[in-house]
Amino acid sequence: MEEVKLEVKEEVKEKEEEAQGGDTAAPDPAATDTLAPAEAPAPAETPAAADTTLAAPQPGANVQPHDTPGFDESQAPDTKTDLTGLFTEKPQSGEVAVGENINFVAKVNAASLLKKPTIKWFKGKWMDLASKSGKNLQLKELYDRNSKVYTFEMQIIAAKPSFAGAYRCEVSSRDKFDSCNFDLTVHEARAVEGFDIRAAFRRTSVDGSEEAGELDFSALLKKRDSFLKGSPGHRASKSQVKNEPDEDVWEILQKAPASEYEKIAFQYGITDLRGMLKRLKKMKKEEKKSEAFLKKLDPAYQVEKGHKMKLCIEVANEDVDVKWLKNGQEIQSTGSKYIFESVGNKRYLTINHCSLSDDATYTCVVGDEKCTTELFVKEPPVTITSHLEDQMVMKGERVELECEVSEEGATVKWEKDGVELTRDESFKYRFKKDGRKHVLIINEATKEDCGHYTVKTNGGESMAELMVSGKCLRQTTQQIEIHLCSTMLNMIASIRGSNHLQSIKHVQFKDRQKPYSRMTKPMLPKTAEKKPATEEVPVDGAVKAPTEGEAKPEAANEPAPETPVEPAAPAAEPVPAEGAPAPAPPAEDGASSAEGDPPADRAPPAEPAPAPEPVPEPEPPRTPTSEPVGLCVDDISDTTVSLKWRTPEHLGSSELDGYGVEYCKEGSDEWVPAFEGLTERTSVIIRDLPTGEKMQFRVRAYNTAGPSAPTSLAQAVTIREIMQKPKIWIPRNLRQTLIKKVEETINLVIPFQGKPRPVITWSKDGEHLNPKQVSVRNSDTDTILFIRKSERKDSGKYEVKLQIENVEDTASISIQIVDLPGSPEKLKIMDVWGFNVALEWKPPKDNGNCEITGYMVQKADKKTMEWYTVYELYRRTNCVVADLIMGNEYIFRIYAVNMVGLSLEPCFSADSAYIQKTGFEYKPPTYKEHDFSEAPKFTHPLVSRSVIAGYNATLSCSVRGIPKPKVTWYKNKMDISNEAKYRMFSRQGVLTLEIRKPCSFDGGVYMCKAVNTSGEDAVECKLEIRPPGTFPQAQITKEERDKQMNKAD
Repeated sequence: MEEVKLEVKEEVKEKEEEAQGGDTAAPDPAATDTLAPAEAPAPAETPAAADTTLAAPQPGANVQPHDTPGFDESQAPDTKTDLTGLFTEKPQSGEVAVGENINFVAKVNAASLLKKPTIKWFKGKWMDLASKSGKNLQLKELYDRNSKVYTFEMQIIAAKPSFAGAYRCEVSSRDKFDSCNFDLTVHEARAVEGFDIRAAFRRTSVDGSEEAGELDFSALLKKRDSFLKGSPGHRASKSQVKNEPDEDVWEILQKAPASEYEKIAFQYGITDLRGMLKRLKKMKKEEKKSEAFLKKLDPAYQVEKGHKMKLCIEVANEDVDVKWLKNGQEIQSTGSKYIFESVGNKRYLTINHCSLSDDATYTCVVGDEKCTTELFVKEPPVTITSHLEDQMVMKGERVELECEVSEEGATVKWEKDGVELTRDESFKYRFKKDGRKHVLIINEATKEDCGHYTVKTNGGESMAELMVSGKCLRQTTQQIEIHLCSTMLNMIASIRGSNHLQSIKHVQFKDRQKPYSRMTKPMLPKTAEKKPATEEVPVDGAVKAPTEGEAKPEAANEPAPETPVEPAAPAAEPVPAEGAPAPAPPAEDGASSAEGDPPADRAPPAEPAPAPEPVPEPEPPRTPTSEPVGLCVDDISDTTVSLKWRTPEHLGSSELDGYGVEYCKEGSDEWVPAFEGLTERTSVIIRDLPTGEKMQFRVRAYNTAGPSAPTSLAQAVTIREIMQKPKIWIPRNLRQTLIKKVEETINLVIPFQGKPRPVITWSKDGEHLNPKQVSVRNSDTDTILFIRKSERKDSGKYEVKLQIENVEDTASISIQIVDLPGSPEKLKIMDVWGFNVALEWKPPKDNGNCEITGYMVQKADKKTMEWYTVYELYRRTNCVVADLIMGNEYIFRIYAVNMVGLSLEPCFSADSAYIQKTGFEYKPPTYKEHDFSEAPKFTHPLVSRSVIAGYNATLSCSVRGIPKPKVTWYKNKMDISNEAKYRMFSRQGVLTLEIRKPCSFDGGVYMCKAVNTSGEDAVECKLEIRPPGTFPQAQITKEERDKQMNKAD
């Protein structure tokens, strides 16, 4: 305690010197004016009084620097916007209690940015928090279109002590970059309500300066006493406190976490927190070095998914055993996932093909000591390789928005105008995954589906716009109006004259203020529906002007009653005889244009008008559509018929409302509607029809003008389902044996055809399936065999049978469920010589229901017991392990390998093999040499020949013998080896004699003789030379010649 007081006094002196040095400078009036009178501390205010005015920071909120007690605004960091930075508001350091929430906010003004800013949150120097988003961490992003400000939030939920530390926020946009650092402090527990411990460490002075005066802990001690008195059992423990031995507070602080320092200092009366932290820092540097480790693991490592990670330590003793643990479980050296290496005093653990399951805590244990690290597997961000495209579709059509991402099986999020889309009960939206392709399907698009659709991944997003329009008419409403107007004007001009045409055109198009919208229908008055008389010839022969009702269709198309113009009845028109009513005077523009016409242009009432020229009849204001086309039967059953057709070629003057379908029995005229109302589809299914009856069907198209002409089938349809022979279509991958591993899911989809719906029966090896293990689901077009977790007993031949009445079809599928093999048996050391050991073993009894592809042979020195692979995939059941070290003793183990992997347990050798150090002489076994010698023997003799003179001739034979015999050729028992006329060849035991251009003197008996040390052999033949153009005579043997001589005698 004396040391603490000395340190406190030294700090007081330092503060007094700083205060004296600061008094020499002139005070800043702006700084003094910033404090309100209520915030300035009173001169006589004690720490106990200040305790009631200052409140502890609320957990779960952002703590700003000016919220802390004793904060000097002159020392506050500059919070003004950096002209070169991107942040308009940076995240500030904060404090939070365990289990509470806290938000960190960063704002970026994007008004001057060409690209959307990208933000990253880090803990420490390298840990990217984007991959840690989940239950305790959430990242949000907001955008204000008015101010063009992006707001990025990082929310920490249910804070833990391990969340404390330094954080960093980075923002970038093309070539611009900015970052800021902030800290998070996590407290173990809240302070006592209404009590701020920092107020107890204030200095009290008469002039009100916080740096002057002496430290007064009286309020702190009173608070502690009152806190202890309020605790239950205080009185009973009061006498025990005196008898307890004094504890070393520095040992307690060394063992306690950093979040407990403030609580321990409060309990033991330590006031100089800064000096306490400095002393602790020096004490921790003097910690004892590890006796087992020369170099420990780093606190944490990070690796990309799919890459390799290598952990390394250095041990003091090279012969010590090392164990590696993953989340407290020892790592076994099976397969190629984990590789253990030992090089000198270094130990390596290599993790191949890191996946998300390898994100864990790894511990290296050496004796009683251990070191721990955390491995973070960073999953690469999923980017969008093929973006969405804008689409414009018609109402009721199917919409498919398709994109492609960089990784198969990735999770994406679909949004519409910023609202996330989910699967609802109406199945409006469907989400489809096909490898790396993701598709958003909208069935029957409507006007409400217009908007911007966005697909988001953790590495990017893509946006497209969808526009849904109504059904296009072949002629729009505006075109129909113009056509009607021009037709009427031509008719009137032919009757009245060209001057009236100019005034009517002026009135007709000047008052058109806005065109009809796409959904507006041309509404005509009821008078236009009646058949008007375009001409009326009076008794005197004059052509009568159009009546008021005839002009109303033109005026009825005007958008508003502001322009009550009736151009068809000008004011200056003379009234015909016989008391016909005069037409109404024109209004506004019509009147002005009528007054401007010269009187000479007007026809006298008594003079008959010339006959009008023939004018093409205008299209009626309301025209029905043409009949639908392509009506046909799509499908038929015992009670239903499916019909389909195409839209009419001409849609008439208004939008198509729908289609009506009717049917009747053959020979009857009573047509019955197939359903109530109209349908917008071009296909329909009519149900509940009488079986076996012949029915006729027809379809009409409807619009505002009424129904179109019907289109009917060419002939009546008999309501009876057409039988279709059952047929099973086995997929190509199931035509050979399907191999699956144990516990894998089996899902076989077998399509078929057949009507009516066939009866489907599954069996395995001639027996019915067990419904507890195998599930079968059938539909009209396929059958599914499903096994959730396959077992070895599920292997076999599965048969599926379809049956419709007496017709059936069958197919079979072979399934093989494979597993890891058993361990090999009876591993023996057969022989040891030199640096070699001969091993022999037997195959495992259980091969895992598949072929054993090989064996993995490993060796280990008895001193280190570290296993090294000798043969990774050895096919035989015996081998020789070479290159062993002299003087070491080895043991061996063998794994069986099949297509699934290594056997779970190896087979160990019962004995060990010791490699002798002393030299030795190898005495090879003696063998009796085999006598391979053989006398010559001709395997193919010479054949007598008759050849033509002047052409080369050859004689061939074959001989064998060991050793190789010497060959000599003879003619008439004379050696011809040195004769130039003859050439001798010997190839692989085949002997050939070539006679160059023989003549009559070359005929005779030829002999071939072979001689070696084991004996000799000879063959001979006769060669006859005949002149060209002659044929060979029949050869007479010696015996026949002797017989002939005897007969002659």
